[in-house]
Amino acid sequence: MILSSPTSMCCCLGWSSSNSSAQLGFLPSRFSRVSSRPIRRFHFKCSSSVPDSDPLLVKAARGDPVSRPPAWMMRQAGRYMAVYRKLAEKYPSFRQRSETTDLIVEISLQPWEAFHPDGVIIFSDILTPLPAFGVPFDIEEMRGPVIPSPIRSEEGLKALHPIDLKKLHFVGESLRILRQEVEGKAAVLGFVGAPWTIGTYIVEGGTTRTYTNIKSMCHTAPNVLRTLLSHLTQAISEYIVFQVESGAHCIQIFDSWGGQLPPDMWEHWSKPYIEEMVCVVRQRCPGTPVVLYINGNGGLLERMKRTGVDVIGLDWTVDMADGRKRLGSGISIQGNVDPAYLFSPLPALTDEIQRVVRCAGPRGHILNLGHGVLVGTPEEAVAHFFEVARNLNLSTLLEDRAVEEPKLAV
Repeated sequence: MILSSPTSMCCCLGWSSSNSSAQLGFLPSRFSRVSSRPIRRFHFKCSSSVPDSDPLLVKAARGDPVSRPPAWMMRQAGRYMAVYRKLAEKYPSFRQRSETTDLIVEISLQPWEAFHPDGVIIFSDILTPLPAFGVPFDIEEMRGPVIPSPIRSEEGLKALHPIDLKKLHFVGESLRILRQEVEGKAAVLGFVGAPWTIGTYIVEGGTTRTYTNIKSMCHTAPNVLRTLLSHLTQAISEYIVFQVESGAHCIQIFDSWGGQLPPDMWEHWSKPYIEEMVCVVRQRCPGTPVVLYINGNGGLLERMKRTGVDVIGLDWTVDMADGRKRLGSGISIQGNVDPAYLFSPLPALTDEIQRVVRCAGPRGHILNLGHGVLVGTPEEAVAHFFEVARNLNLSTLLEDRAVEEPKLAV
């Protein structure tokens, strides 16, 4: 299923979106909210972006000139924050926390209120949309995600159906409220899992260290796997559009397990489906930046660029200077401070942030970690990260680098 051009990619989808306007922007009157925050009944048009009013993160994602790189962190809302742990004690179910509008909003805003990052990502999970297209799951404390009926055969495929976005109303509601709360001072980020990564959970029945079932299906049941991945591509694409029309400025695609594939297999079993999703965003949400992050992506950078996304997220094992050299200046990059630096002395963290920013170059960089915030990370280190980011000056940093390089050459 290698697709030769953006035109052929879009044409091969053949999806009907005649009823999408009824699904997108859904706000059920039956939903009772316990918060005092009012919800405005508005609907964001994908193509309504006004460049001059865009948040700093959106400008950097497009490669526009900025005075400093915007900064946010993957997993910036979570267990490292005392306020989150206290809330989790009251609401111990992760699914309750990630599928209840008021809790989603409260958790998403916790790091915004504490640190004021340039991006506020919705508190959710890449598996959240699964029940909306026929794949029930649960999250067990010791095992993590559990899918009771893995799909490994044509019979299993019968459980799948088109995504019902009404079942994800809490995502749409939360994004609308987040747009109101940040008032244009930060970008609101939505996210999804890539088809290969979501498919891995569905085939394996949960998390895995070996990926043997899905990798073997590439050879023993390729038609079943292609059908599954194609269905996921359509469902996730609709979910992306839903998030954007609900208020997300930017979308990040997590191909978390894509790095577990040899590059040639990723080219065949993951890349074409990501390309299709990007094509849908270009057609239906023009101007919406798309970020692609793969853990362990050092061997995939050039291939990732060819998916057509706007931003490539680098993990911490890729040298930023090397990543920029390999990708070129025509695409934006995100990352990639090692999360472990947040356990280091603060001056060391400052130096590493400045080094990463200098290596990323003068344009098209979103400062982030190379992976999610680790459990146990000191909150003061996160606060320091964002304080340093706010005070960065690209012109000064790049001038300092220009002075240092001749000295190094000597």
